[in-house]
Amino acid sequence: MQNNPHTTLVTAQAPIAAETHGGRAKCLQRLVRLDLPVPRTVALSFEAVKRIAKGELPDTTAIVSQFPKGTLLCVRPSSEDPDWGGPGAVLNIGMNDKRLATLSDRLGQDAAYAVNTRFVQSYAVDVARLDPDMFDDVDGEGREGLTESLRAYEGEMEEPFPEDPAEQLAAVLKSMARAWDGTSARLLRQAKGAPVDAGLGLVVQEMALGLGHGESGSGVLQLVSSDTGLPQITGRYLSQSQGRDALEGDAAALYLSRDPRGPSLEELAPEAFDALKTHAALMRVKLREEMQVEFAIENGALFILDGVRVARSSQAAVRIAVQLAEDKIISRAEALMRVQPRTLSELLHRQVDPGAERNVIGYGIAASPGAATGQIVFTATEAQASAARGEPCILVRRETSPEDIRGMHAAHAVLTERGGITSHAAVIGRGIGLPCVVGASNMRFIGSKKQLVTKDGKVFNAGEVITVDGTSGEVLAGAPKMREAALDESFQKLMEWSSDFCDIGIRANADTPADAQTARNFNAQGIGLCRTEHMFFEPGRLTVMREMIFAETSQDRRAVLERLLPMQQADFIQLFDIMKGQPVCIRLFDPPLHEFLPNDRAGQRELADALDLPLSDVTRRIDAMSEYNPMLGLRGVRLGVTVPEIYEMQARAIFEATIEVNAKGAAVVPEIMIPLVSAKREVELVKSSIDAVAAAVRTEKEAQFDYRLGVMVETPRAALRTAEIAPNCAFLSFGTNDLTQMAYGLSRDDAGRFMSDYVQQGVFPEDPFHVLDTDGVGELLKLGAERGRGAHEGITLSICGEHGGNPESIAFCRDAGFDYVSCSPFRVPVARLAAAQLAIGGNIS
Repeated sequence: MQNNPHTTLVTAQAPIAAETHGGRAKCLQRLVRLDLPVPRTVALSFEAVKRIAKGELPDTTAIVSQFPKGTLLCVRPSSEDPDWGGPGAVLNIGMNDKRLATLSDRLGQDAAYAVNTRFVQSYAVDVARLDPDMFDDVDGEGREGLTESLRAYEGEMEEPFPEDPAEQLAAVLKSMARAWDGTSARLLRQAKGAPVDAGLGLVVQEMALGLGHGESGSGVLQLVSSDTGLPQITGRYLSQSQGRDALEGDAAALYLSRDPRGPSLEELAPEAFDALKTHAALMRVKLREEMQVEFAIENGALFILDGVRVARSSQAAVRIAVQLAEDKIISRAEALMRVQPRTLSELLHRQVDPGAERNVIGYGIAASPGAATGQIVFTATEAQASAARGEPCILVRRETSPEDIRGMHAAHAVLTERGGITSHAAVIGRGIGLPCVVGASNMRFIGSKKQLVTKDGKVFNAGEVITVDGTSGEVLAGAPKMREAALDESFQKLMEWSSDFCDIGIRANADTPADAQTARNFNAQGIGLCRTEHMFFEPGRLTVMREMIFAETSQDRRAVLERLLPMQQADFIQLFDIMKGQPVCIRLFDPPLHEFLPNDRAGQRELADALDLPLSDVTRRIDAMSEYNPMLGLRGVRLGVTVPEIYEMQARAIFEATIEVNAKGAAVVPEIMIPLVSAKREVELVKSSIDAVAAAVRTEKEAQFDYRLGVMVETPRAALRTAEIAPNCAFLSFGTNDLTQMAYGLSRDDAGRFMSDYVQQGVFPEDPFHVLDTDGVGELLKLGAERGRGAHEGITLSICGEHGGNPESIAFCRDAGFDYVSCSPFRVPVARLAAAQLAIGGNIS
């Protein structure tokens, strides 16, 4: 058998690899090499199991002969990746009348009959695929229980229970091989990332029963907590010594303090307990991983049955990887590669505890990770009032708009009926770290009655408590147990190491001082997108902004904007101070002006009173400004060309703020970005205007400063014509949200209604607003980058859409030669880790 490449006795030198025999077989070989007390084991390769599934059985008699005569065997799955799962283990193979007699002499009849009965029932259910209910009427124990179980089996199968160990083993191997090939098993492992043709190995191992007159039992032990990753001896142990009641408990409690249920493993088998700790520590060093040790004790003798990677939460995954690197067991590069970037999101936000009961009442698109519980409110004003009272609330809206910003900041989470992954609520939620579920179209939002109605008709009124899980996209009734965010020292070290490897810049999209501070805390390398329009929705500014909109002449608009100038200047001073000389890219005013005007009658009356105008004049002006498709209407650079006073005011505020901060000793070089460009002439007009403002400010203030002017490339035409646009720019920043929207002809706010159907039916592989379309939109990015850099060799290239935080997008940008990506502040750690892993290249041995 040693020469058979498909059925191999596990020895230190045997030709066994995870790629051919599976991870469990390879791990057992490593344990053998460490001279650990591993029971004798035979490994069956992927090829052998494939043949078994087709009916080509190996010589099971030869396999059985590899073990001492009369030995009971177990068969366990050995997939290449343990996370892919496999069929359940089958124990006590070889149990028959002869072995029953031997065990009865050794262990006593009760224990021997119990082992035999368990084997018969598990064989019937797991191997013969009989209904478990057939054993419901088996009431007896000992001989009676075994007799009744055999009678039930033979009555169903119409044949005697097999006595030959080789025959039993053949049936077990065939059953497990065919189970792996089953449709449900295949779909389940593919959902876990397994390839379609993933193979299964099997290991046949001598049983260590964990039964005997001396201390006997079985269990698992590990050296760290699966929840926190901190050093802690945890596990469980089931003592099955003859004449002793079964003990079961947490090894940490048993080891550190006496358990009221009985003596601890340390007290029951001190030598075995010490050996277990020594073996686990050795496995940690030699296998370069925190391992859970599966063991059995027979009459005080210890056997190591298996070693598996310790299950771990996101917090534990980071701490374990960092500690292994700190202990020089693995390199820092390998520690970085062992943490999945997206798992960091779970550390940055509160989450519903994995063990909590989830009373799901609705679901939508998981738009911003994290979870929060609060009372339902239906308006931004109510959210602010709740915050003032210190009451957590969930802001429920049909869809949010810029005027809801203050309410979103006051709320603990946001739930909307409409919208997609790049809708207003989603973008702002991710930016401020606010849990958000959008597009919950299976629920009805009745604003007039202040009710939320579930699909099955259950009504939740304003003030009732719900939980929004922005990680899963679920809406829950009540307040489930939460797990807090965990930004500990290990997280900080991982981020420091990420910076050492990153070869592409990571900036943050930040609109407020709070956003900027979050970006600094996560070591973002500057601000890649500051959306200035959000600054105008502050209560003290909104009325002034509306007054500017109603001004009839350019002179009148300038007069009103003079009142906004110091407010904007103060905003920019705060941002520059927080970023301490790091680049700050400020996007000039972008949205259509009608977004600043009230839609409801009450709001229009208030505006008429504030402006001292007849209500009819206000409603007439609002109607005149309405557009059929405002996202493609008078916004962005088109406003800058037709209403230049707004951009002139913003440019002056930026330059005056720059002078003031530079006077403190900082070296601020602001970046001014023109949005929604589609033609060279637009850039020339705005550039001329801004350059004139800069010259005027230099003269007035008698101060010098530098600035960089660039374009936000978010229309397909701009991407195609960057060769014409680039010579007038210092940088090109691709806004992938709008670029995707225009390339596809899809509304990013409405696509969520049908996107899941499109993905399920294979129209799109993924939601293009969630994962960058590297084929279609990616081609526009590549063309824009190549043509822009061809016309202006030193131009800076970046993306600042929401795709900037996705590992896939970062990989694309690195390959395309982009200088940096920019994403929401809370996605900066994810982006930094992803960029580091890409730079490392995955070449970890």
